[in-house]
Amino acid sequence: MFTLTRPDGYLLTTDPDRLDLDRVHHWLATDAYWALGRDRDTVGRAFAGSIGFGVYRPGDGRQVAVARVVTDRATFAWLCDVYVDRPERGRGLGTWLAGAARDHLAEWGVRRIVLATNDAHGVYAKVGFTPVEPDRWMQYDQRVTQLTGKEQSAGSPLTVEA
Repeated sequence: MFTLTRPDGYLLTTDPDRLDLDRVHHWLATDAYWALGRDRDTVGRAFAGSIGFGVYRPGDGRQVAVARVVTDRATFAWLCDVYVDRPERGRGLGTWLAGAARDHLAEWGVRRIVLATNDAHGVYAKVGFTPVEPDRWMQYDQRVTQLTGKEQSAGSPLTVEA
């Protein structure tokens, strides 16, 4: 288990027993553009098969941020489902969380970590993430949007219809 504490008292840990998955589900399903409508069972299974990072507020210990890492624990990792509760934003928790995940993975020798973001490039750039070369990366995407129920064609971006 990996644990860090900031000087201001915020605690970060990979202890799966500390994760409040009901709270995480609420955040992802209602406020995270990449996971809107995701059901609770899917969130539980996703975290069960990943390394979950939770950040907890000083004083009351309430969970205020989360991230998930999918990895082989040797060469590669995908950092995903990074979310900071809206009232806690602006305190550097997202950057701290991404840096802590990077450092924890480095202990295992993981040398490549990827992530996807529409709006937080600056958060991740502060801890060394850089844009990837688009002509080198490919994907297989068979998601069905939760909001429209329409399948995405191969290679098309996920869109949300009003």
